Amino acid sequence: MGPIPQGGTVAVTGAAGFIGGWIVRQLLDKGYRVRACVRDARDDQKNTFLKAMPGYTSGRLTLHSANLDKEGCFNEIFKGCHGVAHVSHVSTYDDQDYVQKVYDHIIKSVNLSESVSRIVVTSSIAAVIGETDIQELVRRPICDEDRYPDETNPKRSAKGGQGYSMGKLLLERVFSHAAAASGRWDAITCCPGDNVGPILAAHQKDAGPWQHNIETMLLGKYTENIIGAYRPWWTVDVRDTAEAHIRMLESSDVKNGDRLIAWSTESREVEDVCASIDRLLPEIGFAGAEKIDPFPDSIKARKKEFKSAWGGCDLRNARIRNTLGMEFRTLDTSVRDCVESLLSIGKVNPTVNPGNKLNPSPS
Repeated sequence: MGPIPQGGTVAVTGAAGFIGGWIVRQLLDKGYRVRACVRDARDDQKNTFLKAMPGYTSGRLTLHSANLDKEGCFNEIFKGCHGVAHVSHVSTYDDQDYVQKVYDHIIKSVNLSESVSRIVVTSSIAAVIGETDIQELVRRPICDEDRYPDETNPKRSAKGGQGYSMGKLLLERVFSHAAAASGRWDAITCCPGDNVGPILAAHQKDAGPWQHNIETMLLGKYTENIIGAYRPWWTVDVRDTAEAHIRMLESSDVKNGDRLIAWSTESREVEDVCASIDRLLPEIGFAGAEKIDPFPDSIKARKKEFKSAWGGCDLRNARIRNTLGMEFRTLDTSVRDCVESLLSIGKVNPTVNPGNKLNPSPS
């Protein structure tokens, strides 16, 4: 048990994704050997950016096909690894029995490895604030690592919209309990906020939802935050999320079962995020975008209630700052870098003011 050795070998699940890709890149930058786990290593559309990293040419980075729905997919990959960053999502959170089954086979692979000493699992702020009753946030407004959703509410169910929050809580508990039972490895939880920042590959602009929301802003239309009705964006830069995972793998100051929230504690309304594009990058000549409210009338009627509840929350990140020495980028930095990556890597063609034209790609 304990921190992984410097220059050791780390497996990263969901390595082709937004968070996973940045963890791979930063691990390589720090001198680690990385086994990037992707659904299909032959899928160049999603994996080319990984193969373009310098560590791939030397062999310090290797790609491995691992379908989470296939039991045993990590058995050989985890052997010889010192650490695992488990970032990947399951196929669905609506069936918690299925979710449990996936977690069980990942744990089995960790145990079979006989080498993994630490796994960092990617949870979410949904496991902190994912309430069935919005008034629960009014009753308990402090949002830190000691907060959990009200799991006694009879309306809380996977198919009732709480599957993601329930699945992430299950993730935290199952892995920490299994680690304690093993006596050989420990499990640390990272709960990121709303990840914003630069994409590393074009396909990442379609996921998110945050970078995809910024893409739709650039294209002229965007929606209210549907992850928590009318909730402001509570953000973290994706590069800071990646750094937090790595520090958790390396730290001697964390122990099995610890959970740390990774967010800057900045709070910004979605329309202000959109307006910041022109403020941060006036060179684009961004023409602005139309905001769409997708909610039914029953939710729209409660807009004031929702905004009041979210606005009264007290976001805290002292624990991760004190434990890991983390500092966080500003949301302005994250939005600027996200937009520039969407233009250069995602090839997004933004809506611009008449007469404005972006620099053409070099010939």
